Amino acid sequence: MPRHRDSNLPRGVPSVQRTPFLSVIVVLYDMVRESERSLFSLSTAYQSQVGAEDYEVIVVENGSRQPVSRERAESFGPNFRYLDISRDVALPSPCTAINAGVAMARAPFVGIMIDGARIASPGVLMLAIQALKGFNRAVVATIGLHLGPAMQTRAAETGYNQQVEDALLASVPWRENGYKLFEVSVLTGVNTAAWFGPMAESNLIFLSRAMYEEAGGFDPRFDIPGGGIANLDFYNCVGGLPGATLISLFGEATFHQIHGGVMSSRPAETIADEVQRYMAQYHGIHGKAFQFSQQIPLLLGQFRPEVAACIKAAEPRWNAESSPP
Repeated sequence: MPRHRDSNLPRGVPSVQRTPFLSVIVVLYDMVRESERSLFSLSTAYQSQVGAEDYEVIVVENGSRQPVSRERAESFGPNFRYLDISRDVALPSPCTAINAGVAMARAPFVGIMIDGARIASPGVLMLAIQALKGFNRAVVATIGLHLGPAMQTRAAETGYNQQVEDALLASVPWRENGYKLFEVSVLTGVNTAAWFGPMAESNLIFLSRAMYEEAGGFDPRFDIPGGGIANLDFYNCVGGLPGATLISLFGEATFHQIHGGVMSSRPAETIADEVQRYMAQYHGIHGKAFQFSQQIPLLLGQFRPEVAACIKAAEPRWNAESSPP
């Protein structure tokens, strides 16, 4: 059925000139390959039950050696905008880039994708908008999975790489049904219980711009390349704001493409030392040890057959978390 949202607009004025409800900020660094899929997954050609008038996508190029061009980024839809942070001023951490993207946003609500190598599932934006409209001071989170047969830190050691991943994605009709990505991906160490337990972070998170500013945005003191645990710090901070309602989008997720990221492609035996460096930086910033969030979000969404294997994989963890000590 056609929509009639724009009946009061003057003739010839595109609907995307209206103030959108949601601005999604996506940070890229050397992601020409990955952005082709991640930006498509945020377009109206893929996202369900949303129009270009509902949201905008702000693509932030953070000093890439091989940047995605403005023309390419904006080709994904009339609601895509572009911010180029040149190599001579870009910082190794994405925190400042995220804050710059939020400053450019036109909407009263924002979504943050700190790692632009992630493909979103098709219902993410529709459900996020529903949650933001339906709950007071909502913080809307998504779980993250890794494409491939195992977490990418381990899969890379057995030959999983960009070429293997390209073939994997070519074998799945994900552009027509993005939920098929659940069938070729695995849970990660920060979301082992999927939707059924506390989350350590969210790689696509939504909240009001007022709450973003109340939290102080992303802390630029997390200046380690890749941001260290800035994303975990932000998740804890906004989830703990007074009156916040933490919501997880059941049946939705983001799917990480392998791309040489700071942690996902690091050899497994080096991860512990790198995590210790991140924790030491957190302690230096906040004067205390980092604690993972223990909040269990409300769930909003619906079951889909494609997520059954993901739920099964998470069952041992959420059974353990729900058992008495």
